[in-house]
Amino acid sequence: CVFAITSRSSFEEIDGFREQILRVKDEDKVPMVLCGNKCDLNDDRQVTTAEGGDKAKTFSCPFHETSAKARINVEESFYDLVREIRKATGGGPGKKSGGKKRAGCNLL
Repeated sequence: CVFAITSRSSFEEIDGFREQILRVKDEDKVPMVLCGNKCDLNDDRQVTTAEGGDKAKTFSCPFHETSAKARINVEESFYDLVREIRKATGGGPGKKSGGKKRAGCNLL
């Protein structure tokens, strides 16, 4: 899930987005990383780093402040998402699955 640190309303909408994802996936927990985007606009900040971190703790997921424009923590966020997916699916580096392969990627 992504919110803009410059928009309190986008941060407040995160709970609803997460609930919708859980409902659609029919799961109690899904692999997720919370990103507070636009960290390059710190002077316009409306959401603190601590608030983002606290929200991520309630979701039991990693948190990163990112900037797509300045390319800050974007790769790290994707790496953490891959780690979360591997934890959830029991996969890991170099681990081969038996039987049919099931491919897919859901980035919302």
